Amino acid sequence: MSANDRSNRLEWTDLDQRAVDTVRVLAMDAVETPAMGHPGTAMSLAPAAYLLYQRLLRYDPADPDWMGRDRFVLSCGHSSLTLYVQLFFAGLLDLDDLKHLRQWGSRTPGHPEHGHTAGVETTTGPLGQGLANAVGMAMAARRERGLLDPDAAPGTSPFDHRIFVFASDGDIEEGITHEASAIAGHQKLGNLIALYDANQISIEDDTDIALSEDVAKRYEAYGWHVQTVEWRRADGYVEDVQALWDAYQEAIAETARPSLIIVKTIIAWPAPNAQNTGKAHGSALGPTEVAATKRVLGFDPDRSFQVDEEVLAHVRQLRERGAKVHEEWQETFQAWRDDHPDQALLLDRMRSRRLPEGWTDRIPSFEPGKDVATRKASGEVLTALAPVLPELWGGSADLAGSNNTTPAGEPSFIPPEYSTKEFTGDWYGRVLHFGVREHAMGAVLNGIALHGGTRPYGGTFLVFSDYMRPAVRLAALMKLPVIYVWTHDSIGLGEDGPTHQPVEHLAALRGIPGLEVIRPADGNETAAAWQHVMAHSDAPKALALTRQNVPTFDRSGGTGFAPASEVARGGYVLVDAPGNQVADVVLIATGSEVQLAVAAREQLEAEGVAARVVSMPCVEWFDAQDQAYRDTVIPPGVKARVCVEAGIAQPWYRFAGDSGRIVSLEHFGASADYKTLFTEFGLTGETVAQAARESIAAARG
Repeated sequence: MSANDRSNRLEWTDLDQRAVDTVRVLAMDAVETPAMGHPGTAMSLAPAAYLLYQRLLRYDPADPDWMGRDRFVLSCGHSSLTLYVQLFFAGLLDLDDLKHLRQWGSRTPGHPEHGHTAGVETTTGPLGQGLANAVGMAMAARRERGLLDPDAAPGTSPFDHRIFVFASDGDIEEGITHEASAIAGHQKLGNLIALYDANQISIEDDTDIALSEDVAKRYEAYGWHVQTVEWRRADGYVEDVQALWDAYQEAIAETARPSLIIVKTIIAWPAPNAQNTGKAHGSALGPTEVAATKRVLGFDPDRSFQVDEEVLAHVRQLRERGAKVHEEWQETFQAWRDDHPDQALLLDRMRSRRLPEGWTDRIPSFEPGKDVATRKASGEVLTALAPVLPELWGGSADLAGSNNTTPAGEPSFIPPEYSTKEFTGDWYGRVLHFGVREHAMGAVLNGIALHGGTRPYGGTFLVFSDYMRPAVRLAALMKLPVIYVWTHDSIGLGEDGPTHQPVEHLAALRGIPGLEVIRPADGNETAAAWQHVMAHSDAPKALALTRQNVPTFDRSGGTGFAPASEVARGGYVLVDAPGNQVADVVLIATGSEVQLAVAAREQLEAEGVAARVVSMPCVEWFDAQDQAYRDTVIPPGVKARVCVEAGIAQPWYRFAGDSGRIVSLEHFGASADYKTLFTEFGLTGETVAQAARESIAAARG
């Protein structure tokens, strides 16, 4: 369904209108069952959703993951029925699914969940995340076209498609969409079309209480193409679907800018008493209002979930149209495969998330005796992998030089006219520049990962992961292969002081189910961590890296230090007690504090105390090992233990046990060089050794 296939005049029949009204009836009935929900927005968005799925979206319900499809993101996820009813019309959901909205085990949870319901492109609910995801999808579409078919004329490539979004007043208010929309405008994402349902009602009723800016002018300032469709008119409310159609045609024709269509609607139209009320936004309308609305629409007030057979037959024609469009696309796609065998191999590898043969040969190693910051080691890994892993791309929230997220010699992903002295690039470049926009960066990364086979990463300081947390949580919920490069991981960043020094962040991030937090001890652990991260695409991964240099351990034969490949186990015996004797105490440490445990081991050895050092770069990976392995690393019979991390102790009590001690930081940092801070706050080898003595004494009773 290319733009050339669409006439300027919309054919809108009585059956189309009846189908739109059926959407409203189903939305009202569905939320009555749990006596909760958001029927009003689904009612006001009914014409737009129907128009999109039945006339505009390139979509095949028989293959909801078809690579060539347009994407639709329902950013206002509270209005889940806006999507669910269209999926019912498409045959992907049954009427019983609508009847079981929000119920245990249903395919229609309260907010759409990616991976749970076929046809749901992303998990939405937290407002603003969906629109920001869509920006990432639009960026990914451009990057993938650049990798696979860069020379095709606009609109002729099988990789040309659009990202459609529905957003609400709440989405527009959330700060994340300010950031993401600015990125979209700057990137000139002409494949992104957003519809803003400006019904001016939220849970607290009239949005005049909190929203007064001119949204159209704001988006024009971002560089968007903006149109307004006014259904609220002086002579009454008119759902002018032709006007909306015309606006979509203009948006589709505008390929140099993202498009925003503002539709001035009335929430819960045409409910006699609930329309234009805050109650309609967040609550079921109640049986009396539902019956009254059904009468207005010409439906039987005594019937629930009424879908006329002729309406269902009419909307299910979408399946035939979708199959035809898919078949036409497949011909274009096959011609591309025949003409581009190398790119076809890359595509197949990306879609299956397979890595090329020999890719690990590129991973660098770091010489013992030479101190190197793990952030620097990470940057060298990225530079080394760039030539063999074109699917790996990313950047930083204006901290590239600090995060070391720019592979050497790689172009930026940017409209060419925005190249600078420091960064030159083109439409299909590799290095992302998010600006100081951590909120949006997190959600954009999710959108990139959701779109296809590329592997995105994004960097900032660990302390600013707080700004990203909602998107990080959603990445974990959706099991997305997003990579976070969070540097300056402790008070070791030094002089910037407590505002920039993370203390509680590692513990808080480990509290997100499904997020894998990796804090490597040296350059070789960092390289091994990257290898494991790239080899596994089943969850988001976070690298917490040092600003300061740390020792590179000598792991050559005879030193007693284990190879860095053991990082993949999450926790391992870095160096055992002298002579491999039974340990008196186990010292468990992460990141830059592993060197403190090694220093303490040497002190204790001089006193005749046998200490084992365990490097624990990733608690989540360690927990995934079987119990037998975990017991070989931290023997249950050794009750004397010390855990060491320059952050709060909360995650470590379960490893320390009743007799253990934890060397941690239970307060904010200070502004000084990192060596002074570690000394003043008791993060030293001597402190660890003393904690070991105390733990041994406690274990002996």
